[in-house]
Amino acid sequence: MNQRLSNIDPQKIENLTMSAYPFFAMLAGMQINLFTALRDRSMTSKQIADSIDVNAKKLTPLLYALVAAGLLTLERNLFSNSNEANHFLVPGSPNYMVDHACFNVDPIFMSWVVTAAQKTSDTIRSGIPQCKYDFSTMSEEQLEKGFRATLPIAVRAGHELVAKYDFTPHHHLLDVAGGAGGLSIAVTEDCPHMRATVVDLEHVAPIAQKIVDETGDTDRVNVMSADVAQGPLSGSYDVAVLRAIIQVLPPNEVPLVLENVSAAVEAGGMIYILGHILDNSKTSPIEEVWYSLLNINFYDIPGSYTEGEYRDWLSGAGFDPLECDRLLNGDSVIVARKPK
Repeated sequence: MNQRLSNIDPQKIENLTMSAYPFFAMLAGMQINLFTALRDRSMTSKQIADSIDVNAKKLTPLLYALVAAGLLTLERNLFSNSNEANHFLVPGSPNYMVDHACFNVDPIFMSWVVTAAQKTSDTIRSGIPQCKYDFSTMSEEQLEKGFRATLPIAVRAGHELVAKYDFTPHHHLLDVAGGAGGLSIAVTEDCPHMRATVVDLEHVAPIAQKIVDETGDTDRVNVMSADVAQGPLSGSYDVAVLRAIIQVLPPNEVPLVLENVSAAVEAGGMIYILGHILDNSKTSPIEEVWYSLLNINFYDIPGSYTEGEYRDWLSGAGFDPLECDRLLNGDSVIVARKPK
């Protein structure tokens, strides 16, 4: 055997083959409220099982797996949350992460993601997304269910956006492809001086209106039906947010959308693009690299776009790109200003 080859360690490949198991262990713990039960306390496996009403014998292997994963600690037969689990996985903690899309614990959602991941090779062979996600083919019931499931994610994005950036000077938000309106609801809640207009497709807007009506935010949040790729929008706005929309559009549509948004944004106004954004190397941030790969199974675009591509599109639409950063929920955000 070649001496140089005999020194190659297979550990990297072995680690990759095992990397899914810690995530699914964490997911199981979240689904049975394990981390909540262990908030600020230590218990035996039997005590934990009794407190969350699960089978003790089946629970025990999960507890040891989570110790191995670093999410639980074990001392004298007592299990406790790690600092990270207490900080990020317990509802009510300031940095609770379960409403991030990556931690969506809905079994249907997770099944959908796993199925899509398994179809990656088929998508690459055929050039056709094998789990295509297409709003136009969904029933109203399917759309509403999907938007309600992701509403907390949009709400959190809105809260984090105004926590990170100063929205005090702004008065009228344009929430482009705002879905159920969660981001607008959060922004106007944190900034009572503001009003917002959620714009989305004709078959989506009624769902947004229904949810806004339910939340009692109709005095601050308006819903408008329009296709931003087809022409200018009515109204005038001093700030626009595009969350999770540019990343799913074909590249030939992006300039049209940004030009139409630019026409509706006042001189001196701001635009924030939130979502999955790769750096120019296309190899980081690592979570965006994995999303880009998964994304080919859902949409016709070849993968996620880079920061450089976003900057070029924004400049072409008349905006001055300012910075690219990240929110705590994992969204990348590009900020730009329309010159006065």
